[in-house]
Amino acid sequence: MIYHITTPADWQAAQSSGQYQAASLTSEGFIHCSLAEQVERSANLHFAGQRVLIVLEVDEQKTQSKVVYENTSGGQELFPHLYGPLETAAVVRVLPLESDAEGRFHFSV
Repeated sequence: MIYHITTPADWQAAQSSGQYQAASLTSEGFIHCSLAEQVERSANLHFAGQRVLIVLEVDEQKTQSKVVYENTSGGQELFPHLYGPLETAAVVRVLPLESDAEGRFHFSV
């Protein structure tokens, strides 16, 4: 499984079309995803200041878009990137992700 962090509103909008397309698909050519152990760190790094998010648990075998494990920021850690839209049918669970009183996100599967 791979995971994608988004807002409830963006996920709700995707359900009517059957596909989710993050802004990064247009700007970078892929949708950023994480492994389970990367979600919490990614949320705290990229979504600081937000209170309520969701995590889409994606079965990469069910998506028609190509998944590539790579590092595009110059480090050594590999992250899954989805090169195309995410079909809503490939999402097996939608998990809440809320920040605590200090504004930090905590995630476990």
